[in-house]
This record gives sequence, structure tokens and C-alpha cells, in this order.
Amino acid sequence: MAPDFRGADPATTRGPLTVSALNRAVAGLLERSFPLVRVRGEVGNLTRAASGHWYFVLKDDQAQARCVMFRGRNQLLDWAPRDGDEVEVSAVVSLYEVRGEFQLGIESMQRAGQGRLFEEFLRLKAKLAAEGLFDTDSKRPLPGVPRRIGVVTSLQAAALRDVLTCLARRAPYASVIVYPVPVQGAGAGQRIAAMLATVSERAEVDAVLLVRGGGSLEDLWAFNEEPVARAIRASSLPVVVGVGHESDITIADFAADLRAPTPTAAAELVAPERDALLAEATSRLRHLRRGLSHALQQASQRLDYAQRALATPRAPLASLDARAGALYRRVQAAVLQSLAVRRLALGRQREVLLRLRLTSGRGAPGEHFARLATRLDQRRHAAETQLATLEGRLAALDPHAVLTRGYAMVLAADGKVITDAARLAVGDSLTVRFARGAADTRVQALRTGDSTDDGKGGRGRARQGR
Repeated sequence: MAPDFRGADPATTRGPLTVSALNRAVAGLLERSFPLVRVRGEVGNLTRAASGHWYFVLKDDQAQARCVMFRGRNQLLDWAPRDGDEVEVSAVVSLYEVRGEFQLGIESMQRAGQGRLFEEFLRLKAKLAAEGLFDTDSKRPLPGVPRRIGVVTSLQAAALRDVLTCLARRAPYASVIVYPVPVQGAGAGQRIAAMLATVSERAEVDAVLLVRGGGSLEDLWAFNEEPVARAIRASSLPVVVGVGHESDITIADFAADLRAPTPTAAAELVAPERDALLAEATSRLRHLRRGLSHALQQASQRLDYAQRALATPRAPLASLDARAGALYRRVQAAVLQSLAVRRLALGRQREVLLRLRLTSGRGAPGEHFARLATRLDQRRHAAETQLATLEGRLAALDPHAVLTRGYAMVLAADGKVITDAARLAVGDSLTVRFARGAADTRVQALRTGDSTDDGKGGRGRARQGR
């Protein structure tokens, strides 16, 4: 077993040293020379191991140092550092003997500023926000049901597999077009901006997903570049950005029409789930069926009412006949009453005449009696003439009397008497009432004007009478 040179001076040791002995000697020398130091730098390449330990580097513009902060120490922090954070640490300088690597064992950590990259992030964010690039009013709405979805990302990105798997499960109705582009490294931001411009110009998709998996601030920096943000806002298509994990925020997130916490969440936001769409379609179809059933029920009720009315087509004619009969009886009663009054007056005048004849002497009536008799005869003749005139008018008002002379009444479907052929149309149903009975017919042709019937009109033909 090699001797332990920890604490010894390697220069006074006889014989060659083993590598492990040399590393132990150097580690001891470092620990004695730097018992506890305070170092300020920017966190980079932060890794949280499954064991709970943190591995990262502290760097400045000219150098960097490997660091480890064991679980027992980092659990004492009430905040979590991120790549780009400027921190101050208390550390023990040591050597990782297994690899011979110089490292700092971090005992405590506190914030020392936002870091160079983060400060650059804040400056660009403030600049673009002042230009209105992040205004909510300029955000484009996503399509309700996209038919084609574009994905801008690297072909080697794990985010692409996650997005394709999610879309295949949720939205098999939508096709996917992948636009490959580097999402990390020098020039990645410019290439992402150029690809977004190409996608917008082609306009062959309904929405665009700009996605990438998680990483350090340096890894995601392409999405913090100004050309990418301007290309997102200049796009003619809505853009959904899903970069990194939920805690990762980039300039592209602010410029996007919709920000998703992860690439998978971006796919879920842009494509409604097929089962949900089917459920909504089923609900709308059920509502449509209920409305159609209600409309059919109302139409059926109206049809029943119409059928009941058609079952008694003579009802309007019967009503008209009853009205005409009532009018005839009223006129007849008035005429008879007038005749009775006049006959009574005539009888009284005859009695007066007889008394005058008896009182005027036994011989021939006198001159007064002759004048009175003449006047009575004239009044009686006038009364008889007036009575005859009233009887003639009464007979003329009797519709049945007109029908017995060969005439007929033509009634429309609503029971109204037709006096003008212009009111009719070919195909109209009519009822023709005779002195005895009636007949139903239909208009086949129309003739209007003042011409009289030439006797050649066909059955059901209508013309305008004088």
C-alpha cells in the first residue's frame, strides 16, 4: 500500500510517487493553503444529480472553476440557483483525487447579482416591450380545429418526439409538417428566425409550434435573441412557443401568441383532443335533433288543424247561407209589418168613408165625398204600387231565387264569393253552388276581360263577368 503523503513535503520524499499519492499530497496542500475562501462568479452548466448533489462551474470572462455542493449543504438554501446567476460562495479549495481535477467544495451560497446573460435578457426584454412587441392586442388567436400543424425544431431534439407522440394521441385528424432547424449553438437564433419567415411565407399550416427541450441558460440562449422575437411577431400564422421546462422563460415566450410551459403542453394547447371534439359534436347533434323534433311537432299540429278545416269544406258556405237566410227573414218581416200597418190604416180610412156616406144623405154622395173617395183611391193605389215594389225587391234579394233561374255562386276556399277572375290563380280550388246542391272544381285556365261566354269554355275555366 502506498504511503500517505498528506501533510508531508513531496520534495523531501525519497523515491518516485504514485499518482494517487501525488494527488493526495496536492489536495492536502490546497486545503492547508486555502482553508475557506469566498469566490464570486457566474453559475453555468448546473446539474442536479439524482443523489441530490449539485455540480456546476463558476466563471468570469477569463476563467472557470469546477464546483460541487453536496446535498447536506444545498438543502440549507431557501432559493434555487440557475445558469447565469451571479453568486458569491464560501468554498473549500480541494482536488478531486480520482480525476486529479481542481474543484471548489461549496459550503454556502448567496446571490450576488443577476449575471451577465440575465442582465442582457432583461435589457432586450425591456427594449422590445417598449416597442409594443409583447402587447396582448397583437396576439393572434389559435384555430379552433387545425388541419395542419407546423413544428419548428431540431430533428434530433427529444421535444420533437414528445410533440409528435402527443399529436398522434390527441389529434389524429391533423397532419404535421416538421421544419428542421438547429436550436442551439452559434448562429441558431438567425436560422430559427429565417425558418419562421419561410413557414410564414409558405402558409401551408394553420399554426406553428416552436419547441425545444430543457437546458442551461446558454443552451436556450438562441430563443432570447432579438431576430427570433421579431420573426415570431412578423409571422402571418399563430405561433405557440414551448421551450425548456416550466421554470424556463425566454424572450420568445413573451413574443409568442401563446406560451406553453413545455413542448408537450404546446402540442396540447394547439390541438383539441379528438374525444372532446366528438363529445361536442354529439351534444350539438342532440340539440339539433331536439329542435327539429319540436319544429316537426308544431308543423304536425298545424297540419292537423288544416285537415280538420278541410274535412268540412262546406262550412263557410253554410255560414254564408245562414246569414243570407237571416237577412231574408228580416226583410220579409219588415215588409209584412209595413203591409200590416198600411192595411190597418186603409181599413180605418174605409170606415171613415162609410160614415161620411151615411151622413151625407141618401142620394148620391156630394162633392166633398167624391173628392175624398178620389184621394183614398189614389193613396190605396200608391200603397199597392209601393207594396209591389217592395215585394219585387224582396224577391230580388233572395239568392235562392236567382239560383233557380240558372245562375250559380262561385266560392273560394275561404268561403268568399268570387266576383273577379283576377283574384284567381291556376290550380285554385273552388266551390260552385247551384239552386240545389254544389260542386267542387279547380281552376285550369284563366280568361279576364269583359267578353261574354261563347259557350266553349271548358270545365273549371274562370272568366271575369260584367
